[in-house]
Amino acid sequence: MQAELPTRIAVTTPSNDGSGPPLMRRDRGPELLSLVIPVFNETESVNLFVETVTRVFITAPEIALEFVFVNDGSTDGTLQVLLALQARDSRVRVVDLSRNFGKEAALTAGIDEARGEVVVPIDVDLQDPPEVVLRMVDLWRSGYEVVVGRRASRDADSFAKRVSAHGFYALHNWMAAPRLPENVGDFRLMDRCVVQALQQIPESRRFMKGLFAWVGFRTAIVDYARPERAAGRSKFNGWKLWNFALEGITSFSTTPLRVWTYLGLGVSALSFAFAAFVVVRALILGIDVPGYASLIVAVTFLGGLQLTGIGILGEYLGRTYLESKRRPIYLIRERYERKVES
Repeated sequence: MQAELPTRIAVTTPSNDGSGPPLMRRDRGPELLSLVIPVFNETESVNLFVETVTRVFITAPEIALEFVFVNDGSTDGTLQVLLALQARDSRVRVVDLSRNFGKEAALTAGIDEARGEVVVPIDVDLQDPPEVVLRMVDLWRSGYEVVVGRRASRDADSFAKRVSAHGFYALHNWMAAPRLPENVGDFRLMDRCVVQALQQIPESRRFMKGLFAWVGFRTAIVDYARPERAAGRSKFNGWKLWNFALEGITSFSTTPLRVWTYLGLGVSALSFAFAAFVVVRALILGIDVPGYASLIVAVTFLGGLQLTGIGILGEYLGRTYLESKRRPIYLIRERYERKVES
């Protein structure tokens, strides 16, 4: 049994303080809501997800749903499960990618394929509660173009994960712009105008959290309790999360490059000061034999700094190299959907 969701809703928008234009309330809609669900080896979760969403949306019969499943190169029976589900449910569409491109590419594919007036990326493991989508729709009707879901608490995470997550948001928001709201993932509702804005972004190495923040638009935030996975297990590990964080920082900030400029100036200033000290000491006390230990420490320290700086330069150069190829973000093997007769 899931924990009861908190009722508190936090809202951030340019018109909060009265300085922006008033929100234009939508009297009804959306006529079609697209759920975008990237999946990779999720045979245990797919049917449970659709059943749960269907049960939740019984209370909102005026909203037509479409499920846009993006099969991101699954190596188990996920595609077969999706096709069986699609054969008996016309709301289900399946986009089968040619291989595993990663969640960011799969999410992009789903957003591109979605037809709804509003689009909601959501995880198939039900850690993004479908009940929250109904709250998001209410705020969308109030005039917001983006409604994001924010975890009210990370108490269920391990201490290491809580510390690393807090450290990532703090570091990213210090280095990069725009700021990322803490504890906010891909789970959000987006109006069609926001989707069209995202589709104008041509870059192939995509950090979707940053792109969602970059496009802007009037935004509301809904706090919710994040339950445990309903089925299956997470495909992320520490190494993937580290690379994901690195991707986010280098996608939206050149601060790491600037830091090494100042660090180089600082080391040069210390070296000059030490050289002046040696000269003065030699003039006053005479020349002595320098110690080998201090020499080795200085060489290895400066060598380490240089190699680290080269690594950071290489990270940015590699990104430039990959972007210059203009390869597509993803390739689709097949689209599966039932034709609805008029």
